[in-house]
Amino acid sequence: MSKNIIIDGLTVPFQEGQTIMDAAMAAGLYIPHLCHNPEFKPHGSCKLCTVNVNGRNVASCTMPAAEGQQVLNDIAELNAERLALTQMLFVEGNHLCPACEKSGNCNLQGVAYYLGMMSPHYNHFYPAREVDASHPDILLDRNRCIYCELCVRASRDVDGKNVFGLTDRGIMTRLIVNATSGLLGDTSLAATDKAAQVCPTGALLVKRKGFAVPIGSRIFDRHTIKDVQTGGSHE
Repeated sequence: MSKNIIIDGLTVPFQEGQTIMDAAMAAGLYIPHLCHNPEFKPHGSCKLCTVNVNGRNVASCTMPAAEGQQVLNDIAELNAERLALTQMLFVEGNHLCPACEKSGNCNLQGVAYYLGMMSPHYNHFYPAREVDASHPDILLDRNRCIYCELCVRASRDVDGKNVFGLTDRGIMTRLIVNATSGLLGDTSLAATDKAAQVCPTGALLVKRKGFAVPIGSRIFDRHTIKDVQTGGSHE
């Protein structure tokens, strides 16, 4: 038997074991997120999905839904914090959308559109990050990595290969490849692996497919990320 929580004044049913994110998305309510993927154990690293539950801010992707919760999600205060986090993600790396072949299919870009981001706002860091083109089928461009760990979790938990990892902390965090050489071409990663498919930005790209769908006709060129991720139209 389902129970209910209240999200922005709306009654939302949930099943035992579901998180607030699970219940919201099942009900067609969008909570912005980047590191969450329903196929993997909740991670809670990007903090975009923070909601207010009974007066306390929590990550909705890790917080279990419980009877009596009053949840605030789509409110000005939280959206302003999400916008600031998104703006920081853009300047912390080297995200240059007009030059990126993931443009229009990028979740980071889709969230930015949704939140009304019109400029980076903060000064760019322009970090020196490596591009690894050693793999015959997959390009690794660390300039676009947001450290969501989706590729890490997919390679470890789904593909069983443990190709990727993160090292260091804070501003020194970087994505590494688990090979003696440190090169992607010296791993067993395949273009069909889950790890090669889950990147929300353009950090991992399958080669020779980038412009199969022209810019202007891609998913977030035509639909909002809210519609796409809550089951709305996304042909």
